[in-house]
Amino acid sequence: MLELITAPRAPKELKKEGFIPAVFYGAKTPSTPVFIPFIEFKKVFTQSGEMATIALKTEGGVKNVLVQDLKRDPVKNTVTHVDFYVVEKGQKVHVAIPLNFIGESPATKTGGVLVKVAYEIMVEGESQNLPHTIDVDVSVLVSSTSIITAKDLSLPKGVVLYHVNEYDVLASVSAQSEENLDEVKEVDLSAIEVEKKGKKEEEVIPE
Repeated sequence: MLELITAPRAPKELKKEGFIPAVFYGAKTPSTPVFIPFIEFKKVFTQSGEMATIALKTEGGVKNVLVQDLKRDPVKNTVTHVDFYVVEKGQKVHVAIPLNFIGESPATKTGGVLVKVAYEIMVEGESQNLPHTIDVDVSVLVSSTSIITAKDLSLPKGVVLYHVNEYDVLASVSAQSEENLDEVKEVDLSAIEVEKKGKKEEEVIPE
């Protein structure tokens, strides 16, 4: 499990060199303000994202948390505040897990186009069982009628779909890859000129 240390923070204290203001809270944990080291958090969040559990070392002991919310600087895009949600032992959580498309669809080799309908999916499970991503193998898409649905996903033990129809399509193949330019008819410019000439003659007012 990834670990992250904290430093005490007064409720209205917002700045500390090298640290980010944060807060952790949960169903049985009151809201507690802390500071977290900027560099260490950046490394941990790169690995965990908002799905993996982080062991947050606090004055009151270690708290298993998930990143609940991030605030970023609108110009620099750097993290300016973090909310952590404390997950109790045995508690199930609902999160959106990114889909990781792997493999190559045989149908794309014959002119088809891979269509990714969804990029994440909601699941339920205990935090320690939640995967960082869920693989979707598109090699099963062998024709334009092939599809991959939510029920086709291979989920870790203890993790299930949450408020997702098992028949929801996650990926498919479009029959045509792009407009075939060879089939576009050439414009007959001479015909257009004749048509324009005819219209001009019709517009001449007889004497």
